Amino acid sequence: MAVLKNKNSQVHIGDCMKLFKKIEDESIDIVVTSPPYNLGIKYKSYKDRKSNSEYLNWMKEVSTEVKRILKPDGSYFLNVGSTSSNPWLAYDIAFSCREIFILQNHIIWNKSISVDDESYGHFKPINSKRYLNHLYEDIFHFTKEGKKSIDRISIGVPYKDESNIARWSHGKDKRCRGDSWYLPYETIQSREKERGNHPATFPINLPLYCIKMHGFSEDTVVLDPFLGTGTTLVAAKKLGIKSIGFELDESYAKDAWARIKSTI
Repeated sequence: MAVLKNKNSQVHIGDCMKLFKKIEDESIDIVVTSPPYNLGIKYKSYKDRKSNSEYLNWMKEVSTEVKRILKPDGSYFLNVGSTSSNPWLAYDIAFSCREIFILQNHIIWNKSISVDDESYGHFKPINSKRYLNHLYEDIFHFTKEGKKSIDRISIGVPYKDESNIARWSHGKDKRCRGDSWYLPYETIQSREKERGNHPATFPINLPLYCIKMHGFSEDTVVLDPFLGTGTTLVAAKKLGIKSIGFELDESYAKDAWARIKSTI
């Protein structure tokens, strides 16, 4: 299994369940990842169509390995989605972790939002007489004991009215962002050139928010076992911390590595 690496970043090419075995117990601070959703998405190497029970058992095995490698105060940020015709999927995945982790925070990632007559962000419209357009995904923040102190203000937002700073006895012009994050995709010209023709990506602010919320130092190590286009490792590099990624498909891994190396 090939490894692409430099001082702070590593990309391991191969199956995540085999690669987990290379990671020592309780050696990782943060896991931020988005696995295949079992919705029949066309990846280059992975076949995204298991039976429901097989898929959920596989995700339970993944989460069990994540628990083994996480430090006692580590965080596991799991981004999963569902569809209008399969609305239970994200919750089934979260439920598969119930015996393994404590669900400390449940975050809604809003890809698109409408306020009054204005709409913001991007989404894939559906033609349906039964369903609304699906505009969000879930981020489940799992910890071992549910007692991890988080840095809420690191991703906070300024008060609209500065008088609220004194009213709520806050020393800074920042308040908690809450558990609903509006994170639109950046506009791109070519999926093939800018995303390595990968069918499933997330914006860089998603792993940035997760890492900042957990808290980090120069010794922090972040892992993404489903690396895709490398966004989690790009975020880690921007923050100056160490990171490890697993990617099954060699071409995705090489594209991700090129992106990581070019990040300033």
